[in-house]
Amino acid sequence: MNAEAVRAMLRRQPFSPFAIVMSSGERHIVKHPECLAMTPNRLVVVDPDTEAFAVLAMLHVAELQGLERQSA
Repeated sequence: MNAEAVRAMLRRQPFSPFAIVMSSGERHIVKHPECLAMTPNRLVVVDPDTEAFAVLAMLHVAELQGLERQSA
């Protein structure tokens, strides 16, 4: 996976939440564009509900999965 694919998911209008699936099978949900920070080799995903965060190596990102936006 490359950084441009992640940026494309962040730029979608309207934004739709997506999952980052790691090579280990671990999934991290990006609920809002401001919940993800990127460097050339790493991603930082923050859960706005719990303030938990994960630092992910771009090298181990296996897939990006679009998620349905849940209505409130």
